[in-house]
Amino acid sequence: MRYDRQIAMPEIGEEGQQKIVSARVLIVGVGGLGSPVALYLAAAGVGTIGLIDDDCVSETNLQRQILYDETQIGQRKVLCAKQRLASLNSNITIQTHDDFLTKENAEQIIKQYDIVVDACDNFATRFLISDTCKSLRKPMIYGSIGSLDGQVAVFLHQTAVSYRTLFPDEKPLSETTKNASPVIGVTPAVVGSIQANEVLKLICGYGESLTDKLLTIDLRDYSVFIMNL
Repeated sequence: MRYDRQIAMPEIGEEGQQKIVSARVLIVGVGGLGSPVALYLAAAGVGTIGLIDDDCVSETNLQRQILYDETQIGQRKVLCAKQRLASLNSNITIQTHDDFLTKENAEQIIKQYDIVVDACDNFATRFLISDTCKSLRKPMIYGSIGSLDGQVAVFLHQTAVSYRTLFPDEKPLSETTKNASPVIGVTPAVVGSIQANEVLKLICGYGESLTDKLLTIDLRDYSVFIMNL
């Protein structure tokens, strides 16, 4: 069977696999981070995956955004991503939101899901995800990348810690001009895979999650640090 290898794990088993199939996960941003997150969650059998992104595939995306190929340049990302994920696992449901997450639509979209993965590339959206998840009592899996560095954290509504604990002063960050930051494709692959693992850990209840912790990784020398927030 498709999921035999993970069902055989004591951390998952039949009960855990049923939880995975019943889960609803939203991925905000279907780019460098969103690509591995979406692929691994789809492969694991997450029953409903939501994708929100308002962008089109460009040639520069292909260096790291492994959901897409050259034939899809100029096409809407969420539609291309849905096609790829459906071809990987036809047993799951892919819901697309071809839009940018805003104050006007955030609550309506996020409330449909159990877990929200922050795979976006700007501070303003992360603050919005954090505030909305806190209000709706939804877990947020934060991830960010740059060059050969990455960060992952898990924020739950049950604690006082949130994305604002990391960055208390929103205004100067949100007003920062968005520039194309340097990055090699393997960085989002590694960080997105960690985010996907954190999602599955929350769903199945195995291991020790990064709740209220910040993991940082430097791929230059594989140094990994976990800091309590």
